[in-house]
Amino acid sequence: MKKDEHHFYFRIITKEERWTGKPGVQLRVTELHVEAPEEVTEGETADLTCKTTCSLTDPTFIWYKDGRPLTTKTIKNNQLHLQTVSSEDAGSYSCAVRGSQHLRSTAHRLRVRYPPKNGSVSISPSGEIVEGSSVTLTCSSDGNPPVKNYIWFKEGGTSPVGSGQNYSIINITADHSGLYYCEAQNEHGALNGTVMVSVKRQSLLAVWIAVGVGSFVLLLITVLICIYRFSEGWRKREDENTDQPIHANEGHEDHSARPPPEDESSVYENVAVFKKQH
Repeated sequence: MKKDEHHFYFRIITKEERWTGKPGVQLRVTELHVEAPEEVTEGETADLTCKTTCSLTDPTFIWYKDGRPLTTKTIKNNQLHLQTVSSEDAGSYSCAVRGSQHLRSTAHRLRVRYPPKNGSVSISPSGEIVEGSSVTLTCSSDGNPPVKNYIWFKEGGTSPVGSGQNYSIINITADHSGLYYCEAQNEHGALNGTVMVSVKRQSLLAVWIAVGVGSFVLLLITVLICIYRFSEGWRKREDENTDQPIHANEGHEDHSARPPPEDESSVYENVAVFKKQH
């Protein structure tokens, strides 16, 4: 490597003396290296130059991109000319002198800035969309620098409906049907991607069935609660009757069957009447 280029000499040290081998030798390192811009914008031109410190007579240079020889680019002397740079031109470039292809230069990384491209929009979950469900629209694209700004529009609208790479619609209705598109932006441009959202209306019969089932379930729950409360009340009354004390009547006469005593005055009246008759 070029950093190893120095003046070298040796020294001999014994017990009695020290001897240095001067003037020594000069090590010169010849190398190949690529001179090129670090970054270019798509649509511009770029020139890459292969330079060497060797004294060569009419050398032929070979260029490589990502380790493979280039045959479709314009090569003039020691220069590689990229006309109208595209994102496909980004990569690692190196060069060599024909006849010494095993001695390649160090690789140079060329970066290309470009606006968003290869845009696509997807819907999740896929398949039929019915009213009341939820869907998420996702926008994807490629760009350098990477896309960070996504804006969502609905066809016919005058203002954005959302922002961000994902746009979610909760409890979707038939009114949400239509063409949606996202605009992906970076500092070099923008790209639009579209998707059609079709929402299937729920039939009136299905709505009535759902209402009927819900009402039946609610009525059933109410009846069960009433039955439970009635049975609990009945059980409590039975428990209360069972717990009342029973009084014994042993050793006491039962006077309930005896007739009430007659009035003494009425007895005397009967005796008096009997005497008058005799």
